[in-house]
Amino acid sequence: MSSTFFTWLRSPAAREYFFSTHFWGPVANWGLPLAALADLRKDEEVISGTMTTALACYSMVFMRFAWRVQPRNYLLFACHFTNATAQSIQDARFVNYWYNGGREKKLGLEAPTEAPAGGKVTEAILEAQQAKKP
Repeated sequence: MSSTFFTWLRSPAAREYFFSTHFWGPVANWGLPLAALADLRKDEEVISGTMTTALACYSMVFMRFAWRVQPRNYLLFACHFTNATAQSIQDARFVNYWYNGGREKKLGLEAPTEAPAGGKVTEAILEAQQAKKP
């Protein structure tokens, strides 16, 4: 197996590949997923939901491009797959922190127990919740 790889590595096809944009484009693009993976350790407070969503969508679009282009660019596909996965995890962290009570848990605050004053539906829900409590 390794001898076949080394034979290919010495061939003109390998040189053509390594000196093409099919190789150097994805190599340069790996900065995005590497930064996204590094950001997974950062505080949720600094996550930009808008930018994270835009980067996830961008990578999903270019995953399709990398798959459809001929010849298929597996290196570019892997790069964008990694980025889309990392950005999706960041999006989930963002939503959990800002909308599902993660911020309150982290800061030791109590989550709001009552819904804001609303119409008849909100009142009915609150009454049903009160009736369930023993």
